[in-house]
Amino acid sequence: MFSWQAFGGGLVQFGGSLRLSCVVSGSLDTFSRVGWYRQAPGKQRELVANIISGSTNYGDFVKGRFTISGDNAKNTVYLQMNSLKPEDTAVYYCVVTPRRLNPKYERDYWGQGTLVTVSS
Repeated sequence: MFSWQAFGGGLVQFGGSLRLSCVVSGSLDTFSRVGWYRQAPGKQRELVANIISGSTNYGDFVKGRFTISGDNAKNTVYLQMNSLKPEDTAVYYCVVTPRRLNPKYERDYWGQGTLVTVSS
């Protein structure tokens, strides 16, 4: 069983920055995907950023402001968030996909999430 916890959420003013962290239970190369999703009040969950086969992907509204990265020595995935806006207010989730020999058996595992609130 996999259980992930995101850390680093909190209150920040418009234009401020936060860095979210997610410690995983093994080497980052044991995951086919690592990344972040968010869910804002009254909204569907949406992709923030992920890493797949060494390539990064970003949601339309965060590209250019957010950066996803991994620290292999610490088994940690980060999300650096700059120039935060009130519309970034959401619960942010760390999501990982353990690698399997047959990719059709791969499943996403969601952490509990951390709340980011950006004031106007």
